[in-house]
Amino acid sequence: MKYELIREIFNKCSGNQMRDVFVSEVECENTDDYVRQFLVGGDKSMEKSVDGNGALIYDLIIDGLHQRLAFTAAD
Repeated sequence: MKYELIREIFNKCSGNQMRDVFVSEVECENTDDYVRQFLVGGDKSMEKSVDGNGALIYDLIIDGLHQRLAFTAAD
């Protein structure tokens, strides 16, 4: 299945609300498996949710760095 993927990496610096945002199109059978490739590091966690538009949202914390991956089905 094809998805539009928006990957946000949140800035840890206090007072800086900027974030890195990457937009791409990915093709995968299982989004959980796709996201696991980002879970590299010592201390890590993953939380999955679905927003009101049906997008799959993954919030990752990897060694204190917060990333959000949002998958929306591509037409």
